[in-house]
Amino acid sequence: MNRDQAATTEILPTDTPALFDAAVARAAALLRAGELVALPTETVYGLAANALDGAAVSRIFAAKGRPEQNPIIVHVDGLAMARRCVREWPALADKLSAAFWPGPLTLVLPRSERIPAVVTAGGETVGVRWPLHPLIRAVIRACGFPLAAPSANLSSRISPTSAEHVRRGLGGKIRLIVDGGQSLVGIESTVLDLTVTPPRILRPGMIHAESLLAVSGALQTEVAATEGPLRSPGLLTKHYSPKARLTVWPWRDETELNARLAASGLPLASIRIIAHTRIPAGLEADRVSVIPRDAEAFARAIYAELHRCDEQGVALIVVEALPPEPEWAAIADRLRRASR
Repeated sequence: MNRDQAATTEILPTDTPALFDAAVARAAALLRAGELVALPTETVYGLAANALDGAAVSRIFAAKGRPEQNPIIVHVDGLAMARRCVREWPALADKLSAAFWPGPLTLVLPRSERIPAVVTAGGETVGVRWPLHPLIRAVIRACGFPLAAPSANLSSRISPTSAEHVRRGLGGKIRLIVDGGQSLVGIESTVLDLTVTPPRILRPGMIHAESLLAVSGALQTEVAATEGPLRSPGLLTKHYSPKARLTVWPWRDETELNARLAASGLPLASIRIIAHTRIPAGLEADRVSVIPRDAEAFARAIYAELHRCDEQGVALIVVEALPPEPEWAAIADRLRRASR
C-alpha cells in the first residue's frame, strides 16, 4: 500500500498473552518498515516511529500536522539505549533514572549524532524517556531501536488516553493502533532539562518538583525565555485543546455559577461543567461531570472528559478552578494551554 494513500487502520487488542505477543510482533514489523504505529504508554498514547530514521519521523509531523519547530521525545527501553541517544550522561542522570525510570520523566540531554535533527527540531538536545507501560517497552525491545513518539493526536488537540481516542483523531492516517487499555497517568511526562545548572523543569508532570528536588538537590521551576529551537514539547502557547472553548472558573456557590453561565449568552444545552468540589445540583446530570478532588485521579480522567465533550459537540467547557497545591501544577498547565 502506498503510504500517501488513505490507510485502513488496524486496531489490535492485547488482553491475553497471545494477543499481546501478536500485537508486539505486528507493531515491530511495521516500525522496522518505516511505518507509524500508535502505542499505549502510561502517560498518553504515542504515535511512534523509528527514532533513528529521519524519513519515518517526518511522517509523524505529516500525520499530526505538527509544527516542525516542536521536538519529539525519544522512548527507550533501558539505560544502555538511553546512553546511546545522547552525547553526555551526567551523574545526575544516573540518580534521576534510578529514582524515576521506568516512568513519566523525560530527561533533556545533548543529542547523539545517531538522533536525526528532525527529532529535535534542529536543536542540539534531545528528550529521552524510559516508559513504564509493558507494551511499548516490549515493542522497543523487539525493534532494537528507540522510538520517537509524541502524543497520537492531531497537533494542538487533546492527547489520547485510549485507543478509541486515537482512532477518532488519526484513523485512516496510520496503519496500526495497539489497544493497551486506559492510560494510567493520563497526562504527559515531566520534562527536566539537565543541560543547565541547576536543572530546569520545562514541562510539569505528575512527577512533581518536590520529588525531583529531593534527588537533584537544586531545581529551576520557572521556565526562562530562550532563543533558538525548543528543547521540549508542550511549550507552545496553545496545546491540549478541545474543539469547544474551554475556560476555568472559580465559583463560591451554585448561584454564582448560574449567573456566570447566563452571562455567557450560550444555551445551557451547549455547556458542560467539569467539577471536583462545588458540584452544581440544579443542572441536569448530563451537563455536569464530577472528577474526584485528587490530583492523580483528576489527571487520569480529564482528557477523557474533554474528548467526551468534543464527541457531544458542546460549545463551552467550564472546569472548576483547581486547588493551589503543587501536585496540581501539571494539570493547571494543561488547562491553561487548552484554554487559549
